[in-house]
Amino acid sequence: MIDYLSSNLWLVWTLVCVLALILEVSSGTFYLMCFAVGAACSIITSLFPTPFWVQVVVFAVASAICVFCVRPFVVRYVHPGHDNRVSNADALIGRTGTVIEPITPEKAGYVKVDGDEWRAVTDDGEIIPKGEEVVIKKRDSIIVTVSKK
Repeated sequence: MIDYLSSNLWLVWTLVCVLALILEVSSGTFYLMCFAVGAACSIITSLFPTPFWVQVVVFAVASAICVFCVRPFVVRYVHPGHDNRVSNADALIGRTGTVIEPITPEKAGYVKVDGDEWRAVTDDGEIIPKGEEVVIKKRDSIIVTVSKK
């Protein structure tokens, strides 16, 4: 089996290319796509009588060129507003939640937003009873500041 693969290295590079493309579909970062491009270049190189180390160098150089030259353009084209996109807890700001434990000026309460519970305080010190709809104004660590909707 090893003898067959060493004499048909294009199969190994094809496997690397296909595996990188399959993993790229699940990640969407476009790094693995660059490795697939490098493997495709190595497939072409392996069709000529070149040693394995040359194929590895072609793979590394083509992948690096793709990562540094092609990937930025692809990411900019596919994710046009990527720099303005908020994620994780910062995406809570502006969202609506329901008070599940009353919020008073003396004691923080809890707000439920999309199934997650967050410790909450008010921005103006007002009392917000349980069941009230609130809007999240800002976040400081694990505590959100809310106001009535």
